[in-house]
Amino acid sequence: MALLLAVITFGAVVLMVGAVLFATRGTSQAEVVGRRLHATANAPGGKSVLDGASLVRDEKLSSVPILNRFLLRWPGAERLRAFLEQAGLKLKPGKLILLSAVLALLTYLLALEQHYSVFVSAILGFAAAAVPFGFVAIKRQRRLRRFERDFPEAIDLLGRAIRAGHALTAGLEMIHKEMPDPVAGEFRIVFEEHSFGLPLRDALLNLAARIPLLDVRFFITGLLVQKETGGNLAELLDNLSAVVRERFKIRGDVRVRTAQGRFTAALLLALPPLMLLFLRSANPNYVNVLFEDPWGPWILGGAALLQLVGSAIIWKIVHIEV
Repeated sequence: MALLLAVITFGAVVLMVGAVLFATRGTSQAEVVGRRLHATANAPGGKSVLDGASLVRDEKLSSVPILNRFLLRWPGAERLRAFLEQAGLKLKPGKLILLSAVLALLTYLLALEQHYSVFVSAILGFAAAAVPFGFVAIKRQRRLRRFERDFPEAIDLLGRAIRAGHALTAGLEMIHKEMPDPVAGEFRIVFEEHSFGLPLRDALLNLAARIPLLDVRFFITGLLVQKETGGNLAELLDNLSAVVRERFKIRGDVRVRTAQGRFTAALLLALPPLMLLFLRSANPNYVNVLFEDPWGPWILGGAALLQLVGSAIIWKIVHIEV
């Protein structure tokens, strides 16, 4: 019976992964360009078949039509797309959701095959479903930290360009040519949006939407106020750069002073499951009662919930906004 369940589980997972890969497969950019060039060269009567082709950026949320229609009706789909863009990942929300669902189903079936209860298997499945989103959150946090680290240098570069007699748009172009990513990429988008006709105010507001940092809002607010009221833009940028650097310094000092609290929260969260795994391997009969008794899964679930609540409270205490 266990062998049959393992074979069925393996077959179901293989079929689901194959279906996801087939449904989400995309055409490479080289193939698209080659087909369009071939169609243009062989168009009858000298008329290009690309006259009706859309030059609009692909805004589909998923390559699977059914999932794409569902996501278009879901209010949180745009927030999920912005979440992926802030992480710097070229990934559609639908593919992330499908990957999370496959991991959840695989973990759930494997837990059942290991004779865990349905309740514990469901908890493990939900934990596996959160893994892709956790990976994206870590990538997003690291990218925003790199942007925050290099942002004062970008402001200084813009101030030097203004002092040298360059226009503001020329200074933005210099940032995306001289600075490393992700600062260069974000300011390249601002420069290109403004070059293609979008007002500078709207291009800067789009930057604030893509990079949800307080320092960026300070920068954009200062530029927009200076544009409306006038004043010395170079001096404004110098003062803004000094403020951003001082905030960055204070934030580092706060992180050092709250390191013990953050370590305590991580230890409290990791110690119980590690001890459970250790006891299960060292003395299974001592721990199996938590999985075999009808009240066992509820006790485990309550303990996990209390651990999460306690860690969240500790994190809230040590997380100080600067």
